[in-house]
Amino acid sequence: MRITSLIPGPQDLWFLPLGGTGEIGMNMNLYGHDGCWLMVDCGVSFDEPLTPAYRQPAETSSAHRYSVVAASPDFIAQQKEHLCGMIITHAHEDHIGAVPYLWQRLRCPVYTTPFTAEVLRRKLVQKGLINKVPVIEISPGDSCQIGAFSVTWLAITHSIPEPNALLVKTPVGNVLHTADWKIDASPVTGKPFDAQLYRSLGEANILALVGDSTNATRPGFSVSERNCFDGLLSTIRSKQGRVVVTCFGSNIARLISLARIAQKTGRYMALYGRSLQNMVSIARQQGYWPNELTLVEPSHIGYLPAGEVLAVVTGSQGESRAALARIAHDTHPQLTLDKGDCVIFSSIIIPGNEADVEKLVKALSARNIEVIQSEDSALPLHASGHPCAEELKLMYQWVKPEIAIPVHGEPEHLQAHALIARETGVVKHYVGLNGDLYRLAPQPSIKRNTVITGRVPVNEM
Repeated sequence: MRITSLIPGPQDLWFLPLGGTGEIGMNMNLYGHDGCWLMVDCGVSFDEPLTPAYRQPAETSSAHRYSVVAASPDFIAQQKEHLCGMIITHAHEDHIGAVPYLWQRLRCPVYTTPFTAEVLRRKLVQKGLINKVPVIEISPGDSCQIGAFSVTWLAITHSIPEPNALLVKTPVGNVLHTADWKIDASPVTGKPFDAQLYRSLGEANILALVGDSTNATRPGFSVSERNCFDGLLSTIRSKQGRVVVTCFGSNIARLISLARIAQKTGRYMALYGRSLQNMVSIARQQGYWPNELTLVEPSHIGYLPAGEVLAVVTGSQGESRAALARIAHDTHPQLTLDKGDCVIFSSIIIPGNEADVEKLVKALSARNIEVIQSEDSALPLHASGHPCAEELKLMYQWVKPEIAIPVHGEPEHLQAHALIARETGVVKHYVGLNGDLYRLAPQPSIKRNTVITGRVPVNEM
């Protein structure tokens, strides 16, 4: 029988994923030591059933899907007096999106960096929680004692400002929690990846590395944001008509690149979609948006010659209410496309969204609008924020952990990650799922199905 209450002792160091292990999205992780639980991330996923595919794959294909879903916090909510805090590693929805919906069941302080804190505050305003949730800002590189854990924020590169890995220290062992990352020497925004910082961890007696597995099945290295800039510039420069680019709204580096491309190609850039506009507003407030990059009001684009238009829009995953869907069906009130215009997908298709994206592409193509998807382009039009196989190998060679724990991936990604760890000399590697208890100390092991996990729809909470 699975346990609903579990308290770690002073000699214990535990890792317990409630979401994000066996799936991509809705990350929710717990570390346990000496009577305390520490939560790392509290995210959502979109358009998902309540039963994950890895549990009952035959039933989920036709199961009812909910627009916004989070990992169930039941296990830790039932013992929230032992929850010493919550850390949000960065401001992507699969790491931060559930906080406004689930915090009242947890009622713990939230620790994060200034950019992510501002993203969170704007979400809390919408739920009437702005003055109720204690949000503690931590600068990258700083350390903080949270209950029984000493935590240091380590700068890393990803596709949003201020991403951080965490060095979690206890008297019985140290853990590197990478969160989402990649090696990027030219990240467009923020500092380049600091390899020396992670090499230094090789002398820090790291017991376990808990790491991102999203691209573990892909060989080589991830594409740099700088290379993506070059690919987008070459593609957009060759177009005569209007250019519409769709990308993930939280990718500030991509938006900065597109604004610079607009300047270089004599175009004016406008944003369509609240998430895009909100992220740029936060980037400006936090000093990440270059002052020389100007945007025009979306309502003004319709008065410009076609060759001077660069529109950046939401809806890269085929969302029916997003700006791109309305543009594709010619129902957008501010932007109309004509024959000879071009739509560029500066994004990947998240598994499960293929049919929705295909409908959009067909609707655009039927109107003689050119469509370029990143997967079909010879030039780099999208750069993933996650490490490929060679980057994972380097991280293990630098950090030299005793144990590898793959997370943030579906089962095939976790298995590929574990194989890479083994190839780099890590003897112990545990591949599990949400609800499995990884006992790191005193004796490393994994106990399957230790706690009850599940999913909850949060868009109506």
